[in-house]
Amino acid sequence: MKVLMIFIDGFGLGIKGENNPYFFARTPFFDSILGGHILYEDSGLVSGNSAIMIPTDACLGVPGIPQSATGQTTLWTGINAAKEVGRHVNAYPTRQLRELISNYSIMKVLADKGKKVTFANAYRGEYFQLVQQRKAFHSTSTLVALSSGQPLRSIEDLNLSNAVYQDFTNRMLVDWGYAVKEISPEQAGKNLARLARQHDFTLYEYFISDKTGHARDMARAIKIYEMLDRMIAICIADSNLEDTMVLIVSDHGNLEDLSCKGHTVNKVPTILINNNYAKLSFDSISSLTDMTPFILDLFP
Repeated sequence: MKVLMIFIDGFGLGIKGENNPYFFARTPFFDSILGGHILYEDSGLVSGNSAIMIPTDACLGVPGIPQSATGQTTLWTGINAAKEVGRHVNAYPTRQLRELISNYSIMKVLADKGKKVTFANAYRGEYFQLVQQRKAFHSTSTLVALSSGQPLRSIEDLNLSNAVYQDFTNRMLVDWGYAVKEISPEQAGKNLARLARQHDFTLYEYFISDKTGHARDMARAIKIYEMLDRMIAICIADSNLEDTMVLIVSDHGNLEDLSCKGHTVNKVPTILINNNYAKLSFDSISSLTDMTPFILDLFP
């Protein structure tokens, strides 16, 4: 079994109404695989022919609003990071969280078992310079990727269609003056699917959703749902759902409720897409802590 994990930052299950951009977005792919426009908190568990959506707890039994560093560490280690440090930690991982990632990240565990793992995101050369100068710090996902011993992908990889940028169309890089070609969401989906076919475990991170939620930008938020729907639709079409499990996951809510500027305590959708998902023990998934154990069980 191959696994492609698409991580969408700040992707929660909200309510129907004017503050939820998903309510207004046209998402024909998600609607088709889930049997309707039903990514809402009151929908409960939703199953279709080749997909299931499981509402998943992101609060982790710790008071306060879920945050990125602890949520993502939990997601990618299976360890309740918020309980380990006694609070929800935002932004960049603390030393204690970095140690958990270094020792227990899913990419490290799978690499140690001889599996081919990769992080699909491309990085600008300036990023590495800023980190060396301590003007920037590694995110949780970057630390997860580095823990596996695999190199991070570059703009050169992107130009060869061997990586996907954070906005997946490269529009940001074009605006910054990089000599890269802007691509469609559909082409990005094809590129991501190609990488996933070459590896046992592939991770792609999209975090513009969280930034847009903080900005409370309704027009852009609606566009994000629609662009993601287009990208993921082609990625799935180019994947063999007999031997590939596509997982769409998140760390906390945000984008689904623009009435507030911060994160939410809403559950997040865990979406499993595979022709044979019904044969798997997905009933073990109820919290962010369950994702890494579930994935590890997919590998012999």
